[in-house]
Amino acid sequence: MNEHQAHIVTEEPKIEVLRSGALQKFTLNRPHVLNAFDDEMCTIISSEIPRVARNADVYIGAILSSSPRAFCAGGDVLKLTSEAKRDIESAKTYLRNEYSLNWLLECFSKPVVSFINGACMGSGAGLTAYNTHRIAGENYKWAMPETKIGLFPDVGIAKVLARLPWPIGLYLGLTGRAIGRADAQWLKLATHCIPSAHFPEILTKLADAEPVDPMLDGLNEIQEAGPLQKEAGPIQDHFSRDTLAEIFGSLTAAEAAGSEWAKTAVADLRKCSPLSLAITDRHIRSARSLDIRETLIQDYRLAVRCLGDHDFAEGVRAALRDKDGRPIWRPARFEEISSELVDSYFTSLGEQELDLPARTEMQAARV
Repeated sequence: MNEHQAHIVTEEPKIEVLRSGALQKFTLNRPHVLNAFDDEMCTIISSEIPRVARNADVYIGAILSSSPRAFCAGGDVLKLTSEAKRDIESAKTYLRNEYSLNWLLECFSKPVVSFINGACMGSGAGLTAYNTHRIAGENYKWAMPETKIGLFPDVGIAKVLARLPWPIGLYLGLTGRAIGRADAQWLKLATHCIPSAHFPEILTKLADAEPVDPMLDGLNEIQEAGPLQKEAGPIQDHFSRDTLAEIFGSLTAAEAAGSEWAKTAVADLRKCSPLSLAITDRHIRSARSLDIRETLIQDYRLAVRCLGDHDFAEGVRAALRDKDGRPIWRPARFEEISSELVDSYFTSLGEQELDLPARTEMQAARV
């Protein structure tokens, strides 16, 4: 090619799908945006999973990242909010596709190992939560910070949070606090803590169909108690209250009495969308009596309403679009939110509800 010829630019695939022996690999490959998960990526995995399930030569799957900084830092909410403004029905389709993928991963008949070394948030948590094995590398960072952008912990994670030792999950869901691998191992969000230097050899052995459990168990490093585990006492004291108002009351009383921990917690909560806090509080509490499928259906109900709401667009604007860090929430304080307003987010969508097949139907379809 001479200097007068046009350069041909080949765009890298957003997800690399590669079979290696008995191993099917899915490598998230948008490192410039920390693997922000979008509808194209969702479609690729959703279409491949049934093929993998029916391929007798594939023993196990793996979800990886090409980025040293992140597994997946969340969904592409910039694109989602822009799409919602342009075409709300298209944005709803994205939500249906992602939540359907979460259910597909939950019902998938073969073991899957997620290799997490870096940020794993939002949609990234949804991609890994339903895998049989979740390896945390040394830079593992897990969070569901949706209340800070006017959303709520979705992708079925409300159920994951609800079944953690109560009220740890409620605390994490409300505050969006990030945790490292020591606390993730304690909470069983990570099944194994293994340095990332071992990832290539694990993949090689999986391709040779080496049994996964004894191999990972042999490499697992038991962690000392992490910061969250050490704070279990004050979390229990304040977040075990029956309502969000009582949680705030307990924290503000402790803050007035000189508790630095309570002061920090109140400050963190006040940065979040008040409406998101109210929705999240009810969502996680209700998920204690729901299964994953029911939680995802409720996720869709809530997310559809958030798409047309002020706070989600405003939270994304302040955090990611304009990056001024000054969202203007409506209502401005959780004390201004009525129970009737929160109720309206949880009411059925009628014929527009998310339609997820029962687990028995998924099993009959051989996924």
